[in-house]
Amino acid sequence: MRLIACVLFLAACSGGPSQNLNPDGGGGLPPKGTSTRAQLANTLRGHSNFLIGLGNDLANDHDKDGAYTLGSTLDLHYAYLVGLKGQGGWTDWNAGGTFVDVLADAAKRHDTSPMFTLYSMAAWGEGNASVLTNDMYMSAYWDGAKLLFQRLGTLDVPAVVHLEPDFWGFIMQQSKDAKMTVHVKALAADCSALTDDLAGMGQCLLVLARKYAPKTLVGFHASEWGGSPAEIITFFKAIGADHADFVATDALDRDAGCFEAHTDPNCMRGGTTGWYLDESNAQSPNYHEHFAWVKQITDGLALPMMWWQVPLGVPSNTPGGSAGHYRDNHVHYFFAHTDEMIAAGGFGMVFGTGAGNQTFIDSDGGQLKTAAANYLAHPAALP
Repeated sequence: MRLIACVLFLAACSGGPSQNLNPDGGGGLPPKGTSTRAQLANTLRGHSNFLIGLGNDLANDHDKDGAYTLGSTLDLHYAYLVGLKGQGGWTDWNAGGTFVDVLADAAKRHDTSPMFTLYSMAAWGEGNASVLTNDMYMSAYWDGAKLLFQRLGTLDVPAVVHLEPDFWGFIMQQSKDAKMTVHVKALAADCSALTDDLAGMGQCLLVLARKYAPKTLVGFHASEWGGSPAEIITFFKAIGADHADFVATDALDRDAGCFEAHTDPNCMRGGTTGWYLDESNAQSPNYHEHFAWVKQITDGLALPMMWWQVPLGVPSNTPGGSAGHYRDNHVHYFFAHTDEMIAAGGFGMVFGTGAGNQTFIDSDGGQLKTAAANYLAHPAALP
């Protein structure tokens, strides 16, 4: 469901980078911290406003990534980290996993915080649960996850890591039991006291983050299609995700009009209707329905929400569109209703494309550039 390229997301309530698991892998889950969303934003950005960002836009010269070309200083720039160590994954792109440093250094030069979407569980196919007990796969996975947090710890700057979008949803569709076997203990030395199951996997990711990158905010990804809100909350608590700093979701992973046109191979699932949300909130599907779902998740996990990979699209009353110019209204509605997003437990939003041929800043008629500039002139304060 994602664009597999070297291209990346963050999020109303409690949680903070100093909370959570025993960094030595003891397996205990101490009480969460009490940081407010305003405090989290201040830790990351030095201000207490609802965060905005852009990503999935890597250029050969990272100073020319899209987030740095809008004329406004965004809070976040995100990029995917895909693949496995020793198998052509992100750890192999630069010596010693320093691809992380390259992106973080570019973000620092532009007064932006780096955000990384770890997307390595799809290396052998999305939703492939067989890899969870494959030692070759999981050994490379744990080595890569540890290296990511080690690099961020060495850089010693605030950053964001977004953990495995889609994966948790796919796994929930197969089994909502957090005791599904996963090889953890023998392959991740820092997590030898944890359990060999999904619960141990989720907790191990947090152990690595807290031990090696204490300034990094981490969050798991909740997919609306993975299960009911109650099922998602129960599963996430079972894997320790409620002890992260935020939870993330994607409002839609590509332009609504791409699905409506139903001609692009990237947008063939689910038919041609029900993708474009009604801004008047009079007909379903609409934004009030979406925010109601988000609030159930943020309340249930006591964590703030980050909307990630929000599509850009272009304003239009005509369904569909064409490659690079499909219609969508998330930019328009989200920037006009940050109060509703905050009320639902929101912490921030980052825009980006989830597949090829989607609308981006070079084809949206300057919509995001104008919206970001207008917002940053009068940003919304977080509680």
